[in-house]
Amino acid sequence: MKPAVSEGGDGQDGWFGKPVERLEDEALLTGHGRFMDDLEPVAGLRHAAILRSPHAHAMIRSIDVSAAAALPGVEGVVTGAEIASLLKPISSVIHSPIVYFPCAVDRVRYVGEPVAVVVARDRYIAEDALDLIRVEYDPLPAVVDPVETLEPGAPVLHEKVGSNLALERRHSYGDPDTAFAQAAHTFELDYRFPRYIATPMETFGVIANFEQAPDRYTVWSNFQGPFILHPLMAASLGIQGNRLRLITPPNSGGSFGVKQALYPYIVLLAAVSRMLKVPVKWIEDRGEHLTAATAVSDRWGRIRAAFDKSGKLTALHYDNLANMGAYVRAPEPASLYRMHAASNGAYAVENILVENRIVVTNTPPVGLNRGYGGPQFYFALERMMELAARGMGLDVAEIRRRNFVPRDAFPYRTCGGSIYDAGDYEAALDELLNVGGYYDLKTRREAARREGRIFGIGFAIGTEPSGSNMAYVGLAQTPEQRAKSAPKSGGMATAHIAMDPGGRVTVSLDSTPNGQGHATVATQIVAQKLGMRPEDIETVTQMDTLNSVWSVASGNYSNRFASIVADTIDECAENVATKLRRIAASALNADLANIELADGVARLIDDPDKKVPVGRLAAGSHWHTRGMPQGVSPGISETVMFSPDVLGTADSEDRVASAVTYGLVADLAAVEIDPETGKLEIVKYASVHDVGVQLNPLVVEGQVRGGFLHGLGAALMEELVYDSQGQFLSGTFADYSCPTAMEVPDVSLGHTTTPSTANRLGAKGMGDGSSMLTPAAIANAVADAFGREDVVLPLNRSRLWRMANPDADIEDKTPSGEAKSDDLTGEGTVLVPMSPQEVWDRLTDPDVLANIVPGCRKLTKDGENRFQAEVELRVAAMRGVFSATIDMRDPVPPKSVHLVGTVAGELGFGRGDGHVTLEPEGDGTRLSYRYRARVGGKVASVGQRMLGKVTEVLIGRFFQALASERKPGVLGRIRALFGKSGASA
Repeated sequence: MKPAVSEGGDGQDGWFGKPVERLEDEALLTGHGRFMDDLEPVAGLRHAAILRSPHAHAMIRSIDVSAAAALPGVEGVVTGAEIASLLKPISSVIHSPIVYFPCAVDRVRYVGEPVAVVVARDRYIAEDALDLIRVEYDPLPAVVDPVETLEPGAPVLHEKVGSNLALERRHSYGDPDTAFAQAAHTFELDYRFPRYIATPMETFGVIANFEQAPDRYTVWSNFQGPFILHPLMAASLGIQGNRLRLITPPNSGGSFGVKQALYPYIVLLAAVSRMLKVPVKWIEDRGEHLTAATAVSDRWGRIRAAFDKSGKLTALHYDNLANMGAYVRAPEPASLYRMHAASNGAYAVENILVENRIVVTNTPPVGLNRGYGGPQFYFALERMMELAARGMGLDVAEIRRRNFVPRDAFPYRTCGGSIYDAGDYEAALDELLNVGGYYDLKTRREAARREGRIFGIGFAIGTEPSGSNMAYVGLAQTPEQRAKSAPKSGGMATAHIAMDPGGRVTVSLDSTPNGQGHATVATQIVAQKLGMRPEDIETVTQMDTLNSVWSVASGNYSNRFASIVADTIDECAENVATKLRRIAASALNADLANIELADGVARLIDDPDKKVPVGRLAAGSHWHTRGMPQGVSPGISETVMFSPDVLGTADSEDRVASAVTYGLVADLAAVEIDPETGKLEIVKYASVHDVGVQLNPLVVEGQVRGGFLHGLGAALMEELVYDSQGQFLSGTFADYSCPTAMEVPDVSLGHTTTPSTANRLGAKGMGDGSSMLTPAAIANAVADAFGREDVVLPLNRSRLWRMANPDADIEDKTPSGEAKSDDLTGEGTVLVPMSPQEVWDRLTDPDVLANIVPGCRKLTKDGENRFQAEVELRVAAMRGVFSATIDMRDPVPPKSVHLVGTVAGELGFGRGDGHVTLEPEGDGTRLSYRYRARVGGKVASVGQRMLGKVTEVLIGRFFQALASERKPGVLGRIRALFGKSGASA
């Protein structure tokens, strides 16, 4: 760590609050970090690969694992039914008959759901073995849209529930009905919010080891918490909590909330280790991560707002319909409730109605992502504020100023129960107008519009809750349900500080950071309190539930470090400092009040030359325990467990203080759209933050810029796309676009400071920041640019071009002229130098077909007009073996035939049909074909564009091979080209 200021001293003259460089970076930048895949903590480690469902919804009729189990090097294969026999279902937050196991038992409910696990000597063998598992599925209708899943006739995912509505709750605060009835102006907005994922650089990883006498599990994983999930995991495994030991690695390659969703895999791999009696390692690949890890909850919503004649907001009504995916997986439905007690945003409105419905669909379960619940919430509220401003003829900045919680109202209790600790929202707005150059942008907008250009300005302003109350998730239950269970409250943090006999300090945290710089800031706090150099302090951030001090609230989520953990570290360091000062006062024969710690010594305040090194004090506490002052215990070791008093239980009116601190984020975006290309240029982006006291300004800036980047991706490009049958279509970074350095504009940053009154250090959390506000700010700018409110995310080029060219004929068509569906379609013509009868004979000859079908390993005739084949195909980086069936229907020899085929394999499945016609032309035959195909499973994740091209190439190759001249050896050459190593495209 390189100091920005001199060592020692008190207050702001020391290490605390200074922009020092991060301790963590040297190891990361020099390749010495130790991540999950670097660990091999136990001998005899075996490697796992997971067979996943290619169907969004299907019954599992049978699973044949015999060939996979017989492959040399395979340790064993475990199916979902075997897993379920060992486990109990993983509990949910809500009271529902939905049963959730980490591996499908008799039915799959989303593409990518685990079906079986192969364990082998290495990952390569395990992956090869997946190809040998044969699963017979009975496909069922699927539903992916949260609105359509509630329609009559929609396929029901869980029969015991009876519908796809998993939860419905209504919360009313104040008197919203009267406020709407008396309003001078009311406005309404329907919106959609997309599903996306934060895509950390490092994917999931688990090493699970089962041991006996007594039965116990040790699991290494990059799980980030919250550790409230630890009891759920232990309960599912059927063991006591102290028999499930979780260990995190020294470093984590990012999470942004996503690695919370690792816990079902911890249970799954632990059970596999127990069944096969070997330690098991699994590292998720990127395709698995995009397909099935977790995601932001996509949402349909409606927001209504009431205003008086002056533009004062008097009431809000939220109607939220949130898609949980196939299962309501803990901690969901918390994404609906994290912002709930702050449903007023930054505004002083006392009448609020919230109606929440959560539904299940044939998509992967959702969970934590950066901003958790905030992006959806602020998209609704901040879009409404600008819609209302335009409706009332007010400036979009002025409508917010009129409605802010006033600066003299803090601490401010919201109608939902939150206590806003400190703030000056008008000052933040003024700073934003200044940093963003708002009035100059308005002038520029007017000039652009006179020239016919598409230019808009948008704002988004909101509070940022930090340090969650464990009680807020209970709002998903009724007060009566909560009353029947044990009360919940608080958000405990733990810290441990010890000093060895040489005077060196070790700090242990429970915050499981994923790159945020927690070790650096913790070291700054301790160095400040103990008057030491950071080089003499080692901060340990890896967790071990056997040896670490932890609680169910431990983990890395909800910005809890600055708001709670930092205070805990500070209190713990103060306890250590007090003990050192007591020992020093005895050694120097001085009053305790006259002792200070600075520059590595304890010294008299009024006579600094009288001093004793801290190392000597520490040594004495270990080596000369009888020499301790009366009432002072031997050794230097302190532990603090702290939970803020403000975090109480939810009351009978569904009010709860859901967080400790509330910062403020105020964003401004100015954009211009090119109508010819749909390209959006961010002309200006400004962001102002009130994070209270900045513990380290460099870390703060990094988090602010990172939050903006995630928000930018959500606004402009990121979306997990499914077709109508639940097939995943954006499973590579070719189809799931993330921002790169080329797309990131310069961001003008500003700060205001109102120190928090809710904690010791005055800091507020700030890890989510603009990830919550940027989608709304850019959407507002686009709405302003086009003068329309039907803005749908992500605002990619295609969508923006369509908005800029509403009258263009842009409907995609199939070759036959039909409207485009989820199917892959195509057509072609080939001139064959032989008669129609000769062509027909070749089409029905299994030996010929075996030579010309791309990737064919073997082909046999199974009936008069049916063929069975085994083919090996490569698509992008994926290779797989498929079983294929081809039926020739309605044959009219030698004129036409209708071909119907199916393929299935570990990579997925396909179904298709085609029509082939043969017409004489000169000395040969004109062969025409058209086809329609649907592909599902892992192979579908490469995206429609690539799949369409692959299908076109492979079918084209088949007919080109059929049309090849009959020269000696040509069929053999074709077979060599396509058959030996698999056909690829």
